[in-house]
Amino acid sequence: MASITSRLGKLLFVAWPLTACASGAPPVPRAAEVDVSRYMGDWYVIASIPSRPEKDAVNAVESYRLGPGGKIETTFRYRKENVQNDLKTIHATGYADASTKNAVWGMQFIWPIRAQYVIAWVDPDYRSVVVARDKRDYVWIMARTPTMGDAEYAQLVAKVAAMGYDVGKLRKVPQQWPEPKAR
Repeated sequence: MASITSRLGKLLFVAWPLTACASGAPPVPRAAEVDVSRYMGDWYVIASIPSRPEKDAVNAVESYRLGPGGKIETTFRYRKENVQNDLKTIHATGYADASTKNAVWGMQFIWPIRAQYVIAWVDPDYRSVVVARDKRDYVWIMARTPTMGDAEYAQLVAKVAAMGYDVGKLRKVPQQWPEPKAR
C-alpha cells in the first residue's frame, strides 16, 4: 500500500504543472542571467506555496546536478510532517532555456510534459533564490543553508508579493539539521 501511496504522490506532483502557462497575468520576472554551473548543488527550501506533495514537507532540499547533454538531474528530498519520518524523494530532469539566459527551465517529471520553472531572482553570490511560475500557483524561496535571517526572508517575501503572489499562502518549511535517525 505504501508503494501505491508513494506512486500516487509522485503522480500528483507530476500533474500539478499541467496548466503552468494558462494564466492571464503578465509573466513573472526572470533573473537577468543564470549561470547553470553555479546553480548546481543543494538548495534548502526555506518557504513555499507548496504543491500537494510538499504540503507537509520538512527538511526539504532540492538538489541539482548537471548531467549529459546539458540535462539537469534534479532530486527533491523531504520528510513528511516530522524529521523522524521516512525520507521521500522525487526525481525530475530540468532543461534550461538558453534563449532566456537560463532563467526559464522546463522540469520534466514524466515524459513528455515539462513544467515551467522560472528563476525569478537569484542572489549574486548564489546563496538564495526565488523560483516562481507565470501562473502564480507555486513559489519557492530557497537558500544554500537550512536557515535564513529574518531581514533577508522579509526581503524575499516582499519580492514574491511584488510578483503578484498571495504571500498569505507561503509556508515556512521546518528545517532541523542534522537529521535525527529515522524510525
